[in-house]
Amino acid sequence: MRKIVDFLSGVLMTIVGGISLVINLILYEFLNSEFPFEPAWIAVIICGVSQVYWAIWCVINNKGISKSTSSLLISIAMAASILIGDVFAAGEIAFIMAIGAILEEKTTERSKKGLKDLISLAPQQGRRIEGENEYLIIVEDIKAGDILRVLPGEAIPVDGAIIKGTTSIDQSIITGESLPVDKEKGDSVYCGTINRHGAIDIQATKVGEDSSLQKLIRLVKEAEDKQASIQRIADKWAAWLVPLALLIAVVTYIVTHDVVRGVTVLVVFCPCALVLATPTAIMAAIGQATKHGIIIKSGEALEKMGKVDTIAFDKTGTLTLGKLAVSDIMLFSYEISDKELLRLAASAESRSEHPLGKAIVTHAKEQSLELVDAQEFRMTAGKGIYAIVSGSEILCGSERYLLENGISLSDSIREAQSALQAQGKASILLAKDGACIGIIALSDVLRTNASDIVAKLHEMGTKTVLLTGDNHSTADYFAKQVGITAVRAELLPEEKVENIAKLQQEGNTVCMIGDGVNDAPALKTANVGVAMGTMGSDIAVEAADIALMSDDISKIPYLKRLSNATVRTIKLGIALSLLINFAAIVMSLMDLLNPTTGALVHNAGSIFVILIAALLYDKKFDK
Repeated sequence: MRKIVDFLSGVLMTIVGGISLVINLILYEFLNSEFPFEPAWIAVIICGVSQVYWAIWCVINNKGISKSTSSLLISIAMAASILIGDVFAAGEIAFIMAIGAILEEKTTERSKKGLKDLISLAPQQGRRIEGENEYLIIVEDIKAGDILRVLPGEAIPVDGAIIKGTTSIDQSIITGESLPVDKEKGDSVYCGTINRHGAIDIQATKVGEDSSLQKLIRLVKEAEDKQASIQRIADKWAAWLVPLALLIAVVTYIVTHDVVRGVTVLVVFCPCALVLATPTAIMAAIGQATKHGIIIKSGEALEKMGKVDTIAFDKTGTLTLGKLAVSDIMLFSYEISDKELLRLAASAESRSEHPLGKAIVTHAKEQSLELVDAQEFRMTAGKGIYAIVSGSEILCGSERYLLENGISLSDSIREAQSALQAQGKASILLAKDGACIGIIALSDVLRTNASDIVAKLHEMGTKTVLLTGDNHSTADYFAKQVGITAVRAELLPEEKVENIAKLQQEGNTVCMIGDGVNDAPALKTANVGVAMGTMGSDIAVEAADIALMSDDISKIPYLKRLSNATVRTIKLGIALSLLINFAAIVMSLMDLLNPTTGALVHNAGSIFVILIAALLYDKKFDK
């Protein structure tokens, strides 16, 4: 039966039902023709079956007052209209409600693809070390305490601690950090993160469902389950609409002894315009947003966005471009220029695979500097590189790397490095022939319009929060640049979720804006999730309710204004639909309407509500 109902409720069959009503209207109202079979019966069967099915289903399965739904009221009105011979009124009611159901369904469809993509990131095997032997085994067979080897370029199969080797780990999938993190013996590593450099041996600490990536998957699943589908507004009102309509209809019949008046009351009481008020406004707003490169996946998200009072930003790829660039070149030798220091560093790093080294080489090429071939290139994973450039020994790396190679650092060099770190910048010290001659600092690039966007949101009364996996100094520096005062840093995915939940418990309606896989649980947990569509991960886009296809966060204030207007339009549509229903009831009691004309009046009301909602499509919200 459910399959039959779903088929009859489809767009094609609903169109057939509408055509039958038009034919019925032409034949009986305009041509005064007589036919043994009224075409309106087609609309009654096609569009009415689903209403009767859901009315019965709710009466059987729902508890208490929730048994009373809009479908029950519509079924009663249809039955009453048929009993007095007005098949057209019954068909028209069923058809309008079918349109409302289709529009609502189109605005609430969600994709499950993102969760599948997240699951696919989980490593399938690992290299277990037993004595001198190495075995490839499936992840399910890895146990806590096992020794595992992870080669460069491989994903780490479980959470663990490094017991041998040094490397750099890209753990953006878990923490969202823009830079690979240097790791050495004793440091923790996370499942699903990528080993960028040297081979390491780790001891498994958390395996199976306890690993970080599996927790991430579980968080997305749980948050997705918490997202209740939008409750139809007509059903919210039906708890009192059904008994009130029946009461008025019965009283009308008792007082007037006119069954037609009683049936007319039931017909005009049907919440057709009420049902259409929400989905039509949402459809128009979604169309408006699409023109501006914003994909809104559900009507519920748009409604909730209009109520948002707090927006939480991720940093990397959201407030910033998620792209490393050389930000500072500092000299500690009078014998060298900025360009010569950059040329030496880029020449030495030309064979490096480290993102910082690549960024330096890219910057040097953009400056049209002529690089030379590096000789005797050696890289120490997680520390730095050694090379001979134009006959000089060049070291590029961390403070510890230079100290380990016998190069002393003055207080001024240490102070300069500390100042750069306070600004959230990564720094590479460069030594030539045994002496440190300069620092090259790199930083993520802040979006040029980020501070303006935050200021506009504050002007609209919306609070802003920064939630990031980056360290506190980096987070504080970028937050200060854009004007965000509430900063929460060094957060793992579950901690982002906890922070959003805490904001919600404090009475805030929260919108989360992010782009990475690690943001997916937070995007799902927030009242509204907004993902960066172009540079963001597919998983973040699928987990979010809204996607910015141009990655232009200046669209956020526009989106907020559009959502606010949509909520106002929905409220106006509901108010007008109730007013029209009230006027039609009064006219029915005065015998000014019969079931057919009553159906046409509240049909006109439905059209009026649709036209008001349609104005959203062309209204200007981006200025």
